[in-house]
Amino acid sequence: MTKIFDDPEEFADDQLAGFLDLYSDRLRGVPGGVVSLPDGEPKVAVVIGGGSGHYPAFCGTVGPGLATGAVVGNIFTSPSAAQAYSVGRAADQGRGVVFSFGNYAGDIMNFGIAAERLRKEGIDTRVVVVTDDVASADDPEQRRGIAGDFSVFKAMGAAAAAGADLDEVERVGRASNAATRTLGVAFSGCTMPGAGAPLFQVPAGHLGLGLGIHGEPGIEDVPLLPAEKLAALLVERLLADAPDGGASTRVAPILNGLGTTKYEELFLLWRHVSSLLRERGLTPVQPEVGELVTSLDMGGVSLTLQWLDDELEALWTADAYTPAYRKLAAPVARLDRTAVADGAGEAGAQEVAGPASEAARSLARTVVDALRGLQAVVAEHEDELGRIDAVAGDGDHGRGMLKGANAALRRAEDAPAEAGVAWVLGRAGRAWAEQAGGTSGVLWGAALEAFGAALGDERDAYGPALVADAIDAFAESVQDLGRAQAGDKTLLDALLPFAASFREQVATGAGTAEAWTVAADAATQGARATAAMRPKVGRARPLAEKSVGTPDAGATSLSLVVTRVGELLGAR
Repeated sequence: MTKIFDDPEEFADDQLAGFLDLYSDRLRGVPGGVVSLPDGEPKVAVVIGGGSGHYPAFCGTVGPGLATGAVVGNIFTSPSAAQAYSVGRAADQGRGVVFSFGNYAGDIMNFGIAAERLRKEGIDTRVVVVTDDVASADDPEQRRGIAGDFSVFKAMGAAAAAGADLDEVERVGRASNAATRTLGVAFSGCTMPGAGAPLFQVPAGHLGLGLGIHGEPGIEDVPLLPAEKLAALLVERLLADAPDGGASTRVAPILNGLGTTKYEELFLLWRHVSSLLRERGLTPVQPEVGELVTSLDMGGVSLTLQWLDDELEALWTADAYTPAYRKLAAPVARLDRTAVADGAGEAGAQEVAGPASEAARSLARTVVDALRGLQAVVAEHEDELGRIDAVAGDGDHGRGMLKGANAALRRAEDAPAEAGVAWVLGRAGRAWAEQAGGTSGVLWGAALEAFGAALGDERDAYGPALVADAIDAFAESVQDLGRAQAGDKTLLDALLPFAASFREQVATGAGTAEAWTVAADAATQGARATAAMRPKVGRARPLAEKSVGTPDAGATSLSLVVTRVGELLGAR
């Protein structure tokens, strides 16, 4: 939903005024839109346009190597014929004008009228309509224009920048359109400025297949798909509609966000899309992943493929410099792709375990079982830990703990059979810290290493007193790195009672399993007690009052882990 506006009716004009102020060094506002400042010899003017709400289409792609001007209509509304005429006339450099836009009735009528008026004034004007949306019609000429707009605009802009005449720019536009296909899906509808509800709703657990970019819902609702299957759906539908039977094996892909789909989600989806394209024998050429043709705040994504021949590939890879899209080949060409190693280092090499006693190797196997239990209990409580953390933090504790636990378990399970307990815990701790990140990742990683180092790999026996020393080393590591103490509302408020109770039990003659179980109860009580505390360190400190009444997430996760490990030890 749009939150920043004055008069909703004036939103399109108001935002354009801010845009023009921002880019006044390279663009000029004219009635109805924007034009770029001339850059050398006169060129064919490529004038694009449509309604607002699609940024960076259309005004954000005006500049050298792309469009010469953009006609800016109201939100999702075709600009008027007068607006298109005004921008076309201002953009003309004496070599003619090409209007280009998506295949919508209002745009066709208004740009068509403007073209006729320009021709009557002696300005040769052509029209190239984009029809890339495979979901909208079986007949390619009847299809809508969606994110494939950008592919067609880019080809014509590059041709014009290279000095092509009007006939050539028009021909390139039609060839580019014929080679371009797009399919999109919506996760949520978009909301007009000032409106209280989106233009459409996507049923819960579904996505709208075949969306439009003017707030149109998908043509059909299908169950929400995981990323790998969504990528397969998009790729297979486009390949089934490949021009000329898919004779070309080189494609220019655009994975386009519609307004509120996060870039990280797009990157994740691209990983699957690129793999599928290569599996089908296609080579992606300079793919674009990001927002190029949006629909206000719609949640959604579209995939565009343009099948390339030598001419279209040269145009796709040509330089461009606009407010929202910049491609410069020279700086990239200078990069030395052999200068940086892959960074795998120690983690990427097969490690050799040091000497270890039979007792150390046996205890290592117990540790692997304990890490399995740790991973399982964290997975069971991931959402709960995230909710606790979100009260006065960023809500990532459960996910971070699980990522660290998964990494530690994988490294431990991959350890060679001759590895001892210190070796296994050391590598597991490093993996935890490497993969989990954040404060808890560093603390748990270092603490596991300290625990293992205190045990060592060459002892003949590992009694309760030695385990107590290792627990103390774990706690000292957390204190040293975290710079916290008891009462600060951190995991130490569960860990320190656990360590003290374990040592007390050992002093009375308890075995490791028995002492651990009693100590785990002390950790649980300590974690519960943190609910009444105010955090004094870390990210939660500024929200101390809000935190009161909720236990600390780190203390809670530690108590869950030591309780589960105690259950495993008691069952052995």
